[in-house]
Amino acid sequence: MQVIGAGFGRTGTMSMQAALELLGYRCYHMKEITEHPGHLQAWHELVSGTAPMDWKTLFADFEATVDFPACIYYRELLREFPDAKVILTLRDPDRWFQSFLSLQQVTDRFRVFRFVPRARRFLNFVDLLLPKVFGSPRDRERCMDVFNAHNQAVQENVPADRLLVFRVQEGWEPLCKFLERDVPKGTPFPHLNEGKEALVALARQRLFGPWLRKIPIAVGAAVLTVLLWWWLAK
Repeated sequence: MQVIGAGFGRTGTMSMQAALELLGYRCYHMKEITEHPGHLQAWHELVSGTAPMDWKTLFADFEATVDFPACIYYRELLREFPDAKVILTLRDPDRWFQSFLSLQQVTDRFRVFRFVPRARRFLNFVDLLLPKVFGSPRDRERCMDVFNAHNQAVQENVPADRLLVFRVQEGWEPLCKFLERDVPKGTPFPHLNEGKEALVALARQRLFGPWLRKIPIAVGAAVLTVLLWWWLAK
């Protein structure tokens, strides 16, 4: 592990993942959790306090991490990977909360699929993680207080020479200087769309994986409803 992303989700972490991968790092994002066998269970056990995390095993195939839930454990990761650098992605707190709330609302649309084991396991993890971090994950003032306190704590706890405080609008220059990498020639810094359609696609990917990633919600709902009816009717 060479790069630890300490910024909360919805601070441009998808763009940051894409940028780090363009720089040659294989980067872990929350959407990876359901893509790798055993990862969701390991995170669930850590967050619930039932088992410690074997960080080296979890991140054996990765050189960087961004987004939830790893950002919450940046101090533990620093102890485990003492040579790693830390990037704190920031965003205006009010805009961050609106994006964070929108993702929760989009995820709610998929709760009808809790009978699908993969979706149920991920939703159970979300329902464990968010209250643990925020207390009330839809309370604007509470969430913004947690957001601001986390960003301040990162800047107080991480040595200045190992920390980059970064907004994705700043582009390649400060990021590449911090990581001592050349700026990719002719490659714009990735600014991935985080609007409603992108949130729906992200929620679909997290809950169902590649096989349902591109299926419209209405079509997916119809197919799964038919399958559920058939199974119950047997």
